[in-house]
Amino acid sequence: MVTIELIKALVNIMEWDYEFDVVVVGSGNGALTAALCSHDGGAKTLVIEKSSQFGGTSATSGGGVWIPNNRYAKAENVDDSDQDARNYINSVSPEGMIKDELIETYISEGPRMIDYLHENSQVKYRNLAHYPDYFPDNTGGKEGNRSMEPEPIFGTELGDDLGKLREQHPQTAFTMGPINMNFTQVEGQLLLGALPGWKTQFAKLFTKYILDFAMRLKWGWKDRRLTMGNAGIARLILSLKDRKVDLWTLTAMTDLVDENGKVIGIKATKDGSSINIKANKGVILAAGGFERDQDLRDKYLPKPSNAEWSAANIHNTGDALKAALKLGADTHQMDTGWWSTTMKVPGQEKGWLSMVDKSMPGNYTVNKNGERFSNESQNYVSFVNDMFAKFDEGNPCAPCYMIFDSNFRKNRPCGPLLQGSMQPDSAVPKEWWTPSFLSKGETLEELAEIAGIDPDGLRATQAKVNGYAVTGKDLELQRGDSAYDRYYGDPSVTPNPCLAPLKEGPFYCMVLYPGEMGTAGGLVIDTHARVLKQDGQPIAGLYACGNVTTALLPTYPGPGSTLGPAMTFGYLAAKDITGTNF
Repeated sequence: MVTIELIKALVNIMEWDYEFDVVVVGSGNGALTAALCSHDGGAKTLVIEKSSQFGGTSATSGGGVWIPNNRYAKAENVDDSDQDARNYINSVSPEGMIKDELIETYISEGPRMIDYLHENSQVKYRNLAHYPDYFPDNTGGKEGNRSMEPEPIFGTELGDDLGKLREQHPQTAFTMGPINMNFTQVEGQLLLGALPGWKTQFAKLFTKYILDFAMRLKWGWKDRRLTMGNAGIARLILSLKDRKVDLWTLTAMTDLVDENGKVIGIKATKDGSSINIKANKGVILAAGGFERDQDLRDKYLPKPSNAEWSAANIHNTGDALKAALKLGADTHQMDTGWWSTTMKVPGQEKGWLSMVDKSMPGNYTVNKNGERFSNESQNYVSFVNDMFAKFDEGNPCAPCYMIFDSNFRKNRPCGPLLQGSMQPDSAVPKEWWTPSFLSKGETLEELAEIAGIDPDGLRATQAKVNGYAVTGKDLELQRGDSAYDRYYGDPSVTPNPCLAPLKEGPFYCMVLYPGEMGTAGGLVIDTHARVLKQDGQPIAGLYACGNVTTALLPTYPGPGSTLGPAMTFGYLAAKDITGTNF
């Protein structure tokens, strides 16, 4: 018997369950910017998120957005220009790695994107006047005013949707037991480094937090005030809610649908059922990288590589990348990542980024031989690039070991380990005391034996570092020479804010792994964010932005070098799809 289903199959008729003009896959900063601008261009728009919470890695990040000559910097009459930005990006980018037209587009369109959001949505940022570029001494480099962070916002403005916002990573908040108190990047510089004034800052924030009884009653220990990545995503979601844009959770794209070489929709699962969603004007892929797919990591990323070390969203398994590859999409820089050393905290599913702690004075980082191998205070991407390069040469530096003494332990936090004055050793969870995470020894030799480090090398390194702390000059690795190094140093420590001697036992060791915030290689796009095939021609109807694409700024020139391009090219995708000149 011939059925309707059989006839449809024979003539290859696709039955659509839903129909939109634009379908955005993912819900990070790039995705939500693309959706907002697509709607404003007149397109009926849908955002899908495969997990139960919006925000992806963006929500758990510091929320910084690096865009030279943005409106917030200009309002403070800073000394910058497009030529300075161009010179700086070129000075830190490997020659020929990124097409000049993409850089030019970013320099010109990034500020316009921020202008549009500021003037037409609830998205608002603050200038980070003192957060330097990561290579500030390079031509065109600046010691601030190129990165922004989101204006804090009350999460209660989201109503019940606050529960659908992916939680801030515990390392970008103050967490102790059930307490989960948020802070901005500027506040975090004081608190994470335990710099002068941190106690007063902490007291102000904690008092407001703990006395917010209405919040405690409805939301438990959530902080009403959202900051960093949570604030950025919340502001975008509120702007989409204002526009009544459809945002679906628990909806996973399983494939792209193309017809005669043009993408016309997607296949997906929603609430456990298979559905087909038509996209009349285009599909925008913004679903992050492939951090949680170990097979792809093994195929592309430097060794050693382990998904368990990743600090990225656990749902980032490369779905969008794999679907585009089936259509012949080109890829680039697949061996790169937004690297950072991470700690593997027992019982936690994501790696804990180590960015600030190893920059502070009173520690040094060594390999199995007890020898330093890289400047601990330099930017985190460059540090891990050093780890990979030297490991490949035979240096046993991955993982590596952060060594500190009782003075550092008492006064400064280290990852989830609060300073001893707030969390003494007796209050540290027992499961944390393991050679794969945290070790302690009354002497350096005892610590070396427990952690598996050569004791002679460790003692020799201590002597060198203590000498450098006295002179203020690191003769081996130039720690503290750069303005970026000093940003996360302690100005009360002289003559070098990044160097202090290690003298008093007991001594401690924190194990650091070569992890990442996200992969940085992926689909090749053009200046309109169209996905390109290997012959350089665009795949009709297919756009992409964010970590599913190849990195525009692979050397990470400043804080927010992932979110800036993601949002800019999400904006450009919407402009091209809708034909609107915002």
